[in-house]
Amino acid sequence: MQGGPPSPDPPWALIVAGPTASGKSALALALAERLGGAVINADAMQTYRELRILTARPTPEEEARVPHFLYGVRPAAEAGSAAWWRGAALAAMAACRAAGLVPILCGGSGMYLHALIHGIADIPRPTAAARAEARARLAAEGPAGLHAALAAADPATAARLNPADGQRIARAWEVWRSTGRGLAAWQQDGQQDEKAGPAPWRFRAVKLDPPRAALRAAIEARFAAMLAAGALAEARALLALGLDPALPALRAHGVPELAAHLRGEIGLAEAARRACLATGRYTKRQATWFRHHSLAPGGETHTIHARFTDLTQFSERELAEFFNFLCPRG
Repeated sequence: MQGGPPSPDPPWALIVAGPTASGKSALALALAERLGGAVINADAMQTYRELRILTARPTPEEEARVPHFLYGVRPAAEAGSAAWWRGAALAAMAACRAAGLVPILCGGSGMYLHALIHGIADIPRPTAAARAEARARLAAEGPAGLHAALAAADPATAARLNPADGQRIARAWEVWRSTGRGLAAWQQDGQQDEKAGPAPWRFRAVKLDPPRAALRAAIEARFAAMLAAGALAEARALLALGLDPALPALRAHGVPELAAHLRGEIGLAEAARRACLATGRYTKRQATWFRHHSLAPGGETHTIHARFTDLTQFSERELAEFFNFLCPRG
């Protein structure tokens, strides 16, 4: 398998996606070693350099085994975005192609992957006043209240958003208040813009969709391992920076709960319990999103209904079928 599949025109790239704790990073690493590839981060939180433990970034030893891109490249003080990540991912993919490596995009941030595959609009930066208004209304009215206001002003965008997803609702409100146009309209423009349109690559996707019970157990075991590895100290160091609590890094799974513990509001066991519950709810939303969105136009997607641990969990026949799918001819 060394050297990966042939390079058709457009070039070929692989996506490894699925919910948190499903084994994406382990699978991406195994495939990179088997196919002669490099792993490109497609997880929004793993871009922040201060959060190696709490975001379960690959270890230094794992990063030394194959090239890795876009892990820990942004300070927590600077919010990432789908537009920024898309540009960085395309540059990393081009670097992989030049080096003869298969780009393997790995992550659970569906909107990032959607922006890469289908395109994204060049949306003007929201004004400070619009950001402040969105934050104030979100705090006062809650996600459902702000979603109702958005539905009246920009129904097309509101229809796409979960009424409980305060972060995305506030972002949509900022765009509408700053530009007078809805986020859905801007995104439609992006799909028609050649420079911001679909990536000039051919994708094949592997989706991990394990049973809920297996995922819950993995989340609990993973968070216990994070605590043993120093997650509490990592959260303390992040909080010591005095950053705006609305920044994405301050909302990473485990950070709000450990912050409450560090303030003396709850015990460590309760913080762990709440963090696992929050992560579990998020993985449910991730799994739903991935089931209803295409990652590889043309149906070139292989779904594994299990957590990935290593390639030995598959039979020889399953492995042969899997790699035949991964290595298109022509």
